[in-house]
Parts: sequence; structure tokens; C-alpha cells
Amino acid sequence: MLAQAPFIALKEVEGGTILLSSSHLSFHSAEVIKIENPKGGDDTRAWGPPFAKNLDPSDPAQESAYFLGVNRNKKSITVNLRSEEGKQLIHDLVKKVDVLVENYVPGKLDEMGLGYKELSALNPRLVYTSITGYGQTGPYRTRPGYDVMVEAEGGLMYITGEQGGTPVKVGVAVTDLTTGLYAYGAIMAAIIARGRTGRGQHIDCSLLDSQVVTLANIASSYLIAGQEASRWGTSHPSIVPYQVLPSKDSHIMIGAGNDGQFKILCNVLGLDSLCENPSYKTNKDRVHNRKALIAILTERLQTKNNEEWLKALEGRGIPFAPINNIAQTFEHPQVVARDMIQEIDHPKAGKIKLTGPAVKYSETKPSIRIPPPLLGQHTDEILKDILGYDEERIQLLKDKRAV
Repeated sequence: MLAQAPFIALKEVEGGTILLSSSHLSFHSAEVIKIENPKGGDDTRAWGPPFAKNLDPSDPAQESAYFLGVNRNKKSITVNLRSEEGKQLIHDLVKKVDVLVENYVPGKLDEMGLGYKELSALNPRLVYTSITGYGQTGPYRTRPGYDVMVEAEGGLMYITGEQGGTPVKVGVAVTDLTTGLYAYGAIMAAIIARGRTGRGQHIDCSLLDSQVVTLANIASSYLIAGQEASRWGTSHPSIVPYQVLPSKDSHIMIGAGNDGQFKILCNVLGLDSLCENPSYKTNKDRVHNRKALIAILTERLQTKNNEEWLKALEGRGIPFAPINNIAQTFEHPQVVARDMIQEIDHPKAGKIKLTGPAVKYSETKPSIRIPPPLLGQHTDEILKDILGYDEERIQLLKDKRAV
């Protein structure tokens, strides 16, 4: 698989807490080496319930569903970074790898002799990627970063929630996710640049910067027009109807993005006269008379069950969708057809299901090659096969509790 992969034999050292950028790299046959603390490892191993059930019921140490979900295709090595031997091990490993990803508070790794300046001197081709809460510069640089805090501080929570209601967080750690994607793209760009210059570089990626950029049109409306944002729930400030509406037994997301689609919606609902009503004829009219129109549509939709309306809307050329729960999402025929659920054997939990890769390629097939690792599962393998340490040296590191 490595010979056919988009990224060939790419090795990465991952330090600190779990980083989503490395999950994207691992799908593309990067060999990801996860550096963990010998005392407990990655904190997310304990982020539960839920936990995966062990094949051996007498084994109390379970892996969290959270950890399993973001650590496929990675190898785990335990290293005591505060020991001189552990630090030397990282120095040796850095000479062998292409990319290092870390998310320590700025300055911490410099104090430990593991900062960019020192490690790039050992390997000038190294792409050293720092993912932090607030970046390497500025007055907040030393603050630790947490997704939900940056959602609040970076404007996302302010614009999320029902109109007139309190701010709410997004249902997943979306700022972590987008930052991981930005870091992934930056790593790829740095590797391409290295092909021209022969040198790696330091990538400075932060949660706050990523969150500000992903305000997208909301940011532009403020910067260009001075327009402050507000919460709209599922509705759209400039398009009506474009929101979740209740049916008799559930809800439907409906979007009539232009006058033609509004006419189709009215026809499906048996409300053709609305199309000629001066209060609703154009989108501008509908935005102005939003409250009255939504009340009319809601009254009509609540006369039938969701399934009936979904069948009536199918193939009519108007955007619509049911509000699926998680079980319904994974039962969705398109999700199944796109292989978005994959199984792999885990050494303790047996067969586990994980989400598949989001991107498909015409020439290569990203896949789940190895299950999420047990703590320190690959320590001996990496010390022998990548660093060339002999048995005596490995045992000495264990005796000194460096690994």
C-alpha cells in the first residue's frame, strides 16, 4: 500500500495531546508515531464513557470510544521527555522523520531542548508543526487552548443558537477539527516547498486563528460593512424559507434559495396561492414577512408525517433533508455506499467500527491499515527498526524509565 499511497513512507512524531491533523496524514499511508507519557499516555484514552468492551471481561483497562475514533493507523511509543535519555531518543528519531507535530504551550519544548531551532539543526528537512490555542506570538501566546473556549472567544458561540436565545456550542469540537484540517494542508504545502528548497520549516497553527478565518462571510460582513452578527438558529438572515420546520411527527430542513424553488415548495404543500401573494412573491418580500410566512408553512407541514412530506419533496428540485439522529446517519444508504463505516480488529476490544476516509482517490485507496494502538505497543519495534537500537540499549532505557 505504501508504494501506491499519495504520501510515501512519511513519518511523523506526534507529541502532546491528540492531534486531528495526524489522523488525516495517517489515512494516506503516513507512518504516524505517537509519543505518549509512560504514566497513562494520551489523556483521551480515559475520556469516557463510552468505552469499548474488552474481549477479556476480567481486564479492567478499557479504551475510550473517543481515543479509538481518532487514533487509527498510528503507532504508540512511550517516552519520558523529561529524562535525558528520553530527550536523546527524540533527537535520534527526529533525524529519521519528515514531520513533527506538537501542541505544547509555546516555549515549553524550547525549555526541554526540543524546540524548532534545536531539532531543525539536527534535521534541516524537518517540517515542525506547532498547534496551539493562540499561536507562537501575541499577548495570549502562553495560554492553553481548548476548543469550547476558543468557540466562545472567537465569535462562533455568539452566532450559534436560537434567535433570542443563549449562545450554544457546536455539537462536535469543530474548532479542533478545522484547525487539524488547516494544519494538515499546511504540512502538505511545506512538504511541496521542501521539494524546491530542500529545507523544512516551522508551521505556526492556532485554534484562534483557524476559528477567526472560519467565520467566513460573517467576518466579511463585519469587516467590510460593519455589520454585527446575531443568532439565527437554523434559519438564514437573507433567505426565506431556509430553516428547520416541524412536521406532524418530526422536523424537516427545507431551503427555497430562489423564487422558482419557492413556487415548487408551495405546489408540493398545496399552497400555490402564496406564490402570487405580494407579501411572499420575491425573496425580499419573504424576508420582510418572515414570521407570517413561517407560521403558514408550519401549519401546513404539521398536517402530515415526515415520511409523507419527504416522499412528496423527492425529485422536485428543492433542497430538503430529514433531521437524522446518529443511528439514522450511519444507516443512510449513501453513507453505506461510500464505505464510511469500516471494521478492524483491535488487540483488546476485538472487531471495532470506525469512520472511513472522507476523501476518495482515483489511483489510490486510503484505508484503516492498523487499529488504534495500545499504550506503548510499538515502543520496541520503533527503537529496533527505525532507530537501530540493540536489545541492551533498549533494556537500559527501560531500566531508567525513559521508555
